[in-house]
This record gives sequence, C-alpha cells and structure tokens, in this order.
Amino acid sequence: MKILAFDTCLDKTYVVLAEDDKILKSETILSNGKNYHSAYLISTIVKILKTAGLTPKDIDMLAVDIGPGSFTGIRACTTVARVWAETQGIKAVGVSSLEILSKVLGGDDLVVLDARKNKAYVYDGKILGAIELEKVDEIVKNRTIITDDSLLSRFEKEKAVSYQQADYPIGEILAGLALKKEETDWRKLKPLYIQPPPVFGR
Repeated sequence: MKILAFDTCLDKTYVVLAEDDKILKSETILSNGKNYHSAYLISTIVKILKTAGLTPKDIDMLAVDIGPGSFTGIRACTTVARVWAETQGIKAVGVSSLEILSKVLGGDDLVVLDARKNKAYVYDGKILGAIELEKVDEIVKNRTIITDDSLLSRFEKEKAVSYQQADYPIGEILAGLALKKEETDWRKLKPLYIQPPPVFGR
C-alpha cells in the first residue's frame, strides 16, 4: 500500500511517501519568512510524486495531521486530503498532532503543548483536552514531557524536550500511525479543534 502523509499543523511542513512501513521519500519545509510553510504543501507533494515516478492515482491512502496546531495548517491538511481522497476514491486517515508527538522519543510520552489563554493541550495516551497550566503542573511531575518552545522553560525542572529543537521524523511517525488506524473514510476526516478557532476582528 502506497501512503502519502503530510502535516502542516506544526511548525514545519512534513511530506512523506511510504510503501507499507517503508519510507520512500521524505521532505521537511520551513517557512521562508514571506509565506507560511503550508503554502508549500502542494508543490512539495508534486515534487515527491514526480521524483518517485508516481501520479496521484498511484496513492492508496492519505495520512494527515488533524491538529491541534495552526488553524491555517489544520485546514490546509484536511482540505487537500478530503478533495484528493474524494476525487481519487481512496482512503484518508487523520492523526492528532498530540499522538504523533508522543512518539518522537520512541515511546509513548506525555505531550503538553501551548494552547494559549493560560492553557495547554495535554495528551497522556489519549487527549485530555485544553487544561489550565496550574493543573498541568501537577500532571507533569516526574514524567518525560514532549512540549514546545513556548512552554519549555516552565517545565525545566522536569525531563522536558521541545519537539521544535530537533529534527524529529514527524512525517514518518504520522505515516506509521496511519497504518494502525481503522477509520479510513475520507468523509469522516475533520479538523480536530479542541478549542474553537479564533474569531478575527474582535
């Protein structure tokens, strides 16, 4: 089974082509300062397919990060996947960024990401929600924590690692997790908004 996995929810764009559990191609794109990194999603997908000698019709399943993360990035991932899966009649799988990040050290670690408004998204084998930071402080004691740069200093007394400070194989992890998911109907692929999107102009 050929899988195309892509993620624009986090701080980079990750695009991975895999055949079952074997990674064939992998690209990571940073913002260039002019455009948000998700602006390069389509061109990166085209590049990877072309270098592999494949067309969209050759892909059997799409795997995407559905959030939480950048609202723009979440919409970009899910929209591209839904349109592609519908037009090609293929499977599409959504995986939470929290579940993906829990695997970056090779285990199943606690994930705590900045949710703003004095809250954090917390994942501990399942999504616990957007929790007040004071309550999170109790949860993280004596635990290995995967977090982001904005919360790293808060947990400096714990064993905390920011996923933003190393080149973790986010896309590869996404592709691997997708193989284990049972729900593959693109119609059920939706963004994961733990908190409502911001209302602009207020």
